[in-house]
Amino acid sequence: MTKYIIRRFLGLIPTLFVIITLSFIIVRIAPGGPFASEKKLPPQVIENLEKKFNLDQPLLLQYANYMFDIARGDLGPSFKYHDRDVNYFIANSLPNSLLLGVLALGLAVILGVGAGLISAVKQNSWPDYVSMSIAVVGISVPLFVVGPVLQYFFALKLQWFNVAGWLTGRNGTPLNLVLPIITLSLPYFAYVARLTRASVIEVLRSDYIRTARAKGLKEGVVLFKHVLKGALLPVVSYLGPAFAGIITGSVVVEKIFRVPGLGSFFVQSAFNRDYTLIMGTVIVYSVILILMNFLVDILYSLLDPRVSYK
Repeated sequence: MTKYIIRRFLGLIPTLFVIITLSFIIVRIAPGGPFASEKKLPPQVIENLEKKFNLDQPLLLQYANYMFDIARGDLGPSFKYHDRDVNYFIANSLPNSLLLGVLALGLAVILGVGAGLISAVKQNSWPDYVSMSIAVVGISVPLFVVGPVLQYFFALKLQWFNVAGWLTGRNGTPLNLVLPIITLSLPYFAYVARLTRASVIEVLRSDYIRTARAKGLKEGVVLFKHVLKGALLPVVSYLGPAFAGIITGSVVVEKIFRVPGLGSFFVQSAFNRDYTLIMGTVIVYSVILILMNFLVDILYSLLDPRVSYK
């Protein structure tokens, strides 16, 4: 197991190398440039700017220099925000996105597994219909609709929360987390609930569950010790991409609730053609996705001893 973990972890490096290389090429060969949207500048000014950021060098040399900087942990200067580098923006915005994503995914897993379990046990009853109806709403209604609706009822009408804001700044309070967390968790709750329901129904029909019940075990022991452990495998496999998705997909929620997260910088950097900031956010998102898939593979062995890592 230890050898597998080390070998699997070392295998992440080539994957990340390929992602960075492809992203670098795509960003650099795309039409436009970081200074194309500026007011019409004299050619000499543009030439000086390109020289300052080494854009006048051959592409292969730019790539080599960039990879060397990444190896040193330096993501480079921002082309648009001249007073700060990319490391600064990521260090200040990523914790906010992670906090929002972790809390939203945690809420989605707790409620989704609970709803899926109840739906499977009470199949074709009103709890099943209610849970799956909410799941359908969560999948089909986009976040840019859910967010404003929650703001209208809970912030403007009931005045329980602020319309927008974060933990810091004027009107900063932990209550500002509630609405964005609920909004962001809704689609993930839906997928987890549906996955759990389908998986629990399948496990309930297994022979070893019939055997457990025939031995006279209590229904609670059968459900939580035998059924849920096996049924959580699909949910665990979903959590890796889900965590990366909930971080990268929080752009809309961050915009609606004015959360100072990394998603806002990602969108703005794409509009600005800020090469280094685009690459920095892509690398961060890629690392999160790769690490979460790695952790999911490890968790599989804890939930299912039949999984072989030879």
